[in-house]
Amino acid sequence: MIVTRLAKIATIAALAAFALVIAYDNVVDYGSNYEFVKHVLSMDTTFAGNALKHRAITDEKISTAAYALIIAAEWLTGLLLAIGAIVLLRSLRAPAEAFNRAKTWAVAGLTIGFGLWFFGFLVIAGEYFAMWQSQVWNGQESAFHVSATILIALVLVSLPDGEPI
Repeated sequence: MIVTRLAKIATIAALAAFALVIAYDNVVDYGSNYEFVKHVLSMDTTFAGNALKHRAITDEKISTAAYALIIAAEWLTGLLLAIGAIVLLRSLRAPAEAFNRAKTWAVAGLTIGFGLWFFGFLVIAGEYFAMWQSQVWNGQESAFHVSATILIALVLVSLPDGEPI
């Protein structure tokens, strides 16, 4: 059905815009989220006596590299999703087999985005660097919302499409 295809394209386009706006904001307002990354890595607001503090990283070069990697992943996610939305839109009335093959860019973008927000922010920042212990520098709730949204979109887009009606 065309309407289902359009729903998938709209979902991918919206997530592309989301990732690109975040990447842009992190470049233009570099300092705000750099502070976030620096505090999470340094574990300076985790619980007193935290037995995991030996994992803390206070080297600013590493904080800068980590933030650059985050921004690069956001740009890559957004660009892949934008390309994915365009390719899918161009394939809107294509046979099912062609439309299903055209999902590759979108699936790649969703996978990178899921990797960033789930693995990067929930697993690495949230658990490894104990971000969950911080009342000030805790982005777990936001990261969960984004990663859950991306995962739902990945499931939606991955559902096979039939012939356009």
